[in-house]
Amino acid sequence: MPDDSHRDPIRVGLIFGGASGEHAVSIRSATTVARGLRSGPNARRYAVRCFYIDPQGRWWGPELADTVLKQGIPASEQQLAGAGATGAAGGFRGFPPGALEMEVWFPVLHGPNGEDGTIQGLFTLMQVPFVGSGVLGSAVGMDKQAMKAAFAAAGLPQVPYACVNADELNGDPTVLLDRLERQLGYPCFIKPANLGSSVGISKATDRAGLLAGLREAAALDRRIVVERGVTARELECAIKGGGVEPLEASVLGEICFDADWYDYATKYSEGRSHTVIPAAVPEPISERARAMAIQASAAVNAQGLARVDFFYDEAAAELWLNEINTLPGFTSQSMYPMLWEASGVALETLVHELIEAARQWHRRSPQGEPPA
Repeated sequence: MPDDSHRDPIRVGLIFGGASGEHAVSIRSATTVARGLRSGPNARRYAVRCFYIDPQGRWWGPELADTVLKQGIPASEQQLAGAGATGAAGGFRGFPPGALEMEVWFPVLHGPNGEDGTIQGLFTLMQVPFVGSGVLGSAVGMDKQAMKAAFAAAGLPQVPYACVNADELNGDPTVLLDRLERQLGYPCFIKPANLGSSVGISKATDRAGLLAGLREAAALDRRIVVERGVTARELECAIKGGGVEPLEASVLGEICFDADWYDYATKYSEGRSHTVIPAAVPEPISERARAMAIQASAAVNAQGLARVDFFYDEAAAELWLNEINTLPGFTSQSMYPMLWEASGVALETLVHELIEAARQWHRRSPQGEPPA
């Protein structure tokens, strides 16, 4: 990596929040990333400025952004009104003061408008480096229907699934319900195609539950995925690199929880779940999962960072690819930084490597889009 010890600190824009149902999770992730960028050698390498996107899509500068990070919760209406009244934060649908001075962006925007290629397209148009996957990898990795199609084309094993359009619920849904019961049976899981962090996901054990789950998902996204339920352990693997450096896979981790399934409340409530790192699985399974994680990233053109999730049927020694997250969480309970920590890569080193990778991609690609 380039030696930046004799140059001015690199101006890094850390952007978080967003017009997404995962707004609050983004704040928690950004708090961790900011700590890593401002610790150890990174405090000399980088001049970090934080930018906050409120739920209405307005950008705010460091004055309000730093306040939101410090309080750990979204800005209140009073805070937004006060910041707008003084003009110090520049809340408007444009760039706040200082944004155009950033040399590299570190987006920590989970969900729609943040990890789906939207903001990646903006940074690409600006021809400025940014951490994470480009437009294509972000968009395909975000949409579960497109993601599963890419995995299927690459020959990667998945549990049986079906794609649904919300329009199929108009009128009499009997034909749709008959098809899903025939293809998948019960239990099954209903998922909005473009939301993460288990938002809008439900489990159905009968027709009434299936219909209710479909309607809940359809209220959040017009594209829906329904998956056959399996009895399996949930394993995860972190990925970094790609584009210039080869993709690397971390050790495996396992999510253990005290609920029927790993829903939003279980995921983000203290004491409801815990992680086991490294996961206690046979070495051949670990090697297979790590190889599949790299193959899954390549299948959707993901690079920079990603987390790949698996279902593991221990009795049958069967491993299924569940999904890829191209902008995984960085909260205190998130697997991505913990998996790399267990693999010998501390938080400060990890965020530094991610920024350097983004800068290398940009130098190699005249259009600013990470090379395929």
